[in-house]
Amino acid sequence: MFALKRMSKPARSDPAPSRWAWRMQRLMLTPGFRFALRAGVPFCVTLLAGTIYLSDEARRGAIVEAYAEMRDGIQERPEFMVKLMAIDGAEGALAAEIRGAVPLEFPLSSFDLDLPEMRSTIAALSGVRTASVRIRPGGILHIDVERRVPVVIWRNDDGLVLLDEGGAQVAEIDTRMSHPALPLMAGEGAARHVPEALTLMRAAAALGDRVRGVVRMGGRRWDVVLDRGQRIMLPEEAPLPALERVIALERAEEVLTRDVARVDMRLGKRPTIRMTADASESWWQVRQPKKK
Repeated sequence: MFALKRMSKPARSDPAPSRWAWRMQRLMLTPGFRFALRAGVPFCVTLLAGTIYLSDEARRGAIVEAYAEMRDGIQERPEFMVKLMAIDGAEGALAAEIRGAVPLEFPLSSFDLDLPEMRSTIAALSGVRTASVRIRPGGILHIDVERRVPVVIWRNDDGLVLLDEGGAQVAEIDTRMSHPALPLMAGEGAARHVPEALTLMRAAAALGDRVRGVVRMGGRRWDVVLDRGQRIMLPEEAPLPALERVIALERAEEVLTRDVARVDMRLGKRPTIRMTADASESWWQVRQPKKK
């Protein structure tokens, strides 16, 4: 028998991937790496291309000029143009002051208006309590103002000032007679106590047109000033009841129609009346015994 020759089998290939192929497959399974390939590479390529393109100064200038022309074309469209200003709630000198505070030359684009800044500028004016600014259809810049209403005249070292009920300055005036219907007050720090001063002056109205005003004394209390140089000196605490006592005394005894210079109510338990110099001299002459 012939010896059978042993035939060698061909070598089978290893189905396992190589080390580098395995690492690449693992890397491709990583979400961050796939995101970098999908988004990061295009972004970097685009950024590089844009950088190369914009490195030329002429190209950059052309882009800026084109953007400016496009922006101006939009901002200067008729529907965005403001043609006039309308002010509600103010007239005369206050309206002129508002126009001077926000000087504008019409027509102009609404994109060039800083409405919050304009509102702050107008609200900062002494005669304005609150203000709102908006652009109405038709190209109208509408300013709505709530003006301060003067309720008293304050005489201080700088002159005469109109104050509202909160003590805020409304305007300066030259003469007292420009607002004869408003009461007058004076004294340092009186502007911080306008409500109290108004309460006293309303009570003092019972004395008729003899009342000239109230004066803040030492920053602590009030004096009610009458004609003929008379004064009612009120206490620091509870000045209104003290004034009402003087008014009741005047109605009963007509004290203020006599030669009285001061009615001192600072000590509630011991009111004091100070006579005028002429009345005091006459009284001493009467008290002195006649020489024989």
